[in-house]
Amino acid sequence: MPNTLKKAERLDRKKVIGKMFTGGAGAHSFTVFPLRVVYLTEPELKSQASVLISVSKRYFKHAVDRNRVKRQLREAYRLNKHILLDLLAKRNEKMAVSFIYLSNDLMPTGFIMKRMKIALEKMLEKMAVEHPNTEVHEEGVV
Repeated sequence: MPNTLKKAERLDRKKVIGKMFTGGAGAHSFTVFPLRVVYLTEPELKSQASVLISVSKRYFKHAVDRNRVKRQLREAYRLNKHILLDLLAKRNEKMAVSFIYLSNDLMPTGFIMKRMKIALEKMLEKMAVEHPNTEVHEEGVV
């Protein structure tokens, strides 16, 4: 599986985004500071997992800073997305995922990478609780 983030993997459907954030049925969320993760199983998506990355203008007034954080989040997801995609492929599901940056400080890329990995693993654990037929082990999902 290539470590790319193609256009089809970016969430741009307003209907799905609205369903995620208006408390639609099946939308789940949790926080792994500095990230808030909102996810929703959505069978109508183009790719296995579609991603939305958001950084608030309230915390970062300059576009340069917002773009830097978005670039860091995209890179962290791109390098760790295999954690999520392996499970979705086994279950034959499609999912919309949103990563919202909560901090008002710039963080080092290494820290964001670690937190992204933790967030994806926590998402797998939550999905395993929702669907008890899938087991989560230290090595990953079985």
